[in-house]
Amino acid sequence: MTQMMRLIVTLVVPFVLLGTSPASADEAKKAEKAEKAEKAEKADEADIHQEVQEIKKLWQSQDDSFDAALSKAYAYAIFPGVGKGGLIVGASHGDAEVYEKGKLIGHAKMTQTTIGAQVGGQTYAEVILFKNKKALDRFKTSRFEGSTAATVIGGKKGAAAASKYKDGVAIMILPLKGAMAEAAVGGQKFKFEPLSK
Repeated sequence: MTQMMRLIVTLVVPFVLLGTSPASADEAKKAEKAEKAEKAEKADEADIHQEVQEIKKLWQSQDDSFDAALSKAYAYAIFPGVGKGGLIVGASHGDAEVYEKGKLIGHAKMTQTTIGAQVGGQTYAEVILFKNKKALDRFKTSRFEGSTAATVIGGKKGAAAASKYKDGVAIMILPLKGAMAEAAVGGQKFKFEPLSK
């Protein structure tokens, strides 16, 4: 290597390395992590959407008043699979799609902790009907707990038509699998996420 080449390498390499400083490497890692998280979230949302469509078909096949109940509601949230289990202290979790006037507006997460006499585990679908905008807004701002609403057990003909609103909200449950004996108290808590633009 000539002396001129050595001089160029000595002067240029430090500047090139500055461009790949630990800070810019960290930023690249953060950007890559954010991109992976966004892809995973979109995949999860696609899975939830498919599950919602499947549970709607199943519910309608068991109760021909189900679609009419959704149509009459101002808005609704469909949790296609809520898992629940417990022994003294119980816990539930589920993800949903939220619709306003028949149009998808976002997603929601539900968590519930209950304390009381309970044993077993089950999976069920849950639909929350909102009679008006005020009830939906309460849900969207997390000022809503499911235990305050009237609940109807679905899966029978005409069950959805029999659902009654309390404070602008009605809840329908469709047992899917498992059994749970409980005499427990504890409200469901919800977190609403609007669709990203």
